[in-house]
Amino acid sequence: MKSTLMTGALLAALASFGAQADDASSNPANNGGWTGSGEFGFASSYGNSRSENINAKLGVSQENDLWKNNFFLNGLRSKGEVEVQDQQGNTIDRLTTTANRYDSGASVGYKLDPRSYIVTAARYEHDDFGANLWQGIVSVGYGYIALKTERTELSFEAGPGYKRYRPADVDQAVVQPDGTTETVRVRQNTIGEAVGRGLVNYKYRLTDNTAFEDTLLIEAGSDNKYYQNDIGLSVSMTKKVALKLGYQLRYNSDVQPGTQSTDSLVTTNLLYNF
Repeated sequence: MKSTLMTGALLAALASFGAQADDASSNPANNGGWTGSGEFGFASSYGNSRSENINAKLGVSQENDLWKNNFFLNGLRSKGEVEVQDQQGNTIDRLTTTANRYDSGASVGYKLDPRSYIVTAARYEHDDFGANLWQGIVSVGYGYIALKTERTELSFEAGPGYKRYRPADVDQAVVQPDGTTETVRVRQNTIGEAVGRGLVNYKYRLTDNTAFEDTLLIEAGSDNKYYQNDIGLSVSMTKKVALKLGYQLRYNSDVQPGTQSTDSLVTTNLLYNF
C-alpha cells in the first residue's frame, strides 16, 4: 500500500513539474539548454514467495554555446525472502534487504569550441552489497564531441583523477577465550589512488519515437579498475512519457573473498522527460 501511494505521488509530482515547464522545455534554447528526465520502476510479488524491488533515476543536462554539463542521481533497493535461523535455531523465511545502492555525480564542461571542451567530474557511490562499500572520484580532463546530428551523437571524455574507496567488510573467524570460534565482520581500510577516467557516450534515434543510448565509464588505477556500461532502449508513448528497457554491467577488479567482481542489473522503467 505504501509503495502504491509512493508511486502515485512520484508520477503526480513529475506531471505537475512537466506542466509548469512545458513551454521552456519544448525549446531548450529558451532555458539555457537545460533538459532532464526521470525514471521509476517498481515490482512486488506475494504468495508462495515475496519480493519487492524499486529503482529510480534522475538526470539533468545542459548544453549551449559555452557549457556541456550533466548531473545525475540513481537509487536501487530490493527485498527478497531468504531462509534465516531464529534465536531458537529454527529455520524461517524472512523478507530482508538484498540490494541497497545509490550513486550521484556531476560533470561541468567548458567549451573551447563547438566540439571540444574542458571537463571536471565527480562521482560518489554507496553499495551495501557491492565489492566496495563506497567509492568517490574527482577528475579533470578533455572532452570531444566526435559526431552530432539530429539522430546521432558520439562524445568522448578522458583525463586524470583521484579516487578513494573502502572495500566491503569481510567475515573472519575469531577464537574466543573459551575456545569457541565466532565469525565477526572486519572493517577494511580506505584506499586512495590516482586513476585515469574515461567516458564514451553514444546516442542514436532509431525512429521518431525509439532511441538507443550506450554509456561506458572507465576508472582505472593500479590497485582497482572499475568499468560500468549502461545500455538503454526507450520507446515514447507521448511527447513526455516513454517506456525504457535498461541493462547495466559493473566490474571491479579488486574484490574481497566471497564477493563477485561483476554485477548486472536489468530494469524496465517509466521514463518522463522534462
